[in-house]
Amino acid sequence: MLDRIKASLPSLAPAEQRVGRLVLSDPRSFANLPITELASRSHVSKPTVVRFCRSMGYDGLSDFKLKLAGSVSEGVPFIHRSVDADDKTGDVMVKVIDNTVAAFLKYRNDASSVAVERAADALLHTYNTGKRIEFFGVGNSGIVAQDAQHKFFRLGITSIAYSDGHMQVMSASLLGPGDCVVVISNSGRTRDLMDACDIARKNGATTIVITVTGSPLAAAGNIHLAADHPEGYDRYSPMVSRLMHLMIIDILATCVALRIGSKLQPLLKEMKNNLRNKRYA
Repeated sequence: MLDRIKASLPSLAPAEQRVGRLVLSDPRSFANLPITELASRSHVSKPTVVRFCRSMGYDGLSDFKLKLAGSVSEGVPFIHRSVDADDKTGDVMVKVIDNTVAAFLKYRNDASSVAVERAADALLHTYNTGKRIEFFGVGNSGIVAQDAQHKFFRLGITSIAYSDGHMQVMSASLLGPGDCVVVISNSGRTRDLMDACDIARKNGATTIVITVTGSPLAAAGNIHLAADHPEGYDRYSPMVSRLMHLMIIDILATCVALRIGSKLQPLLKEMKNNLRNKRYA
């Protein structure tokens, strides 16, 4: 987060640059001081402090300070510790867990709550209007798409997941205004997913893409949920990326469930009661 602020300073207005330099000089204090004191120390107005936070991609001062506090207090460094061929089992455990935890915590600090809110609102609108919700992914991302369909299905939301490129293109051709498709990709460069996303968007459907920043797919959707991680997209067995995609789906499903509200409770309770017969006592 601090590296991003430092890199963005030259492109900011002079007043916002002063706020940025204050953050870089003492991030811990910035995260705890009231806006009046921050404005005074930066020699700017209070609205300028808020504008700086929004220029950095955050919702406002509260959101910025929350992510900043997490960034400067974090005890797990964001370092991709690759597993080596001669690593012992204990070393593998530590490296895999550390990589995953670090990636999740970085996502917590960097993720745009605005984008997540837009995606949740789009999915809720599609649900409320009885339109189609679909999930597209191939390979490992295809498994995530199936998991997404399962989570939304449990909320009483009719949805479907496709992992076959031909089925994705055919289904996208049938989508239209009001429908919503969530496209999941580790690389953001899979041709089948790009084709299906383009078709769905041209037909008027809302396209939500979960992929890395800067990829072709990231620019192809209506709403981009960034899933940035230290793992190369050509890695033979993606681990961190898959878990991150699953986490983002969990966040979306939770946000949509909260928006649906109390009418979900009887449905979930009945489902749980019916499943008891499937378990040994």
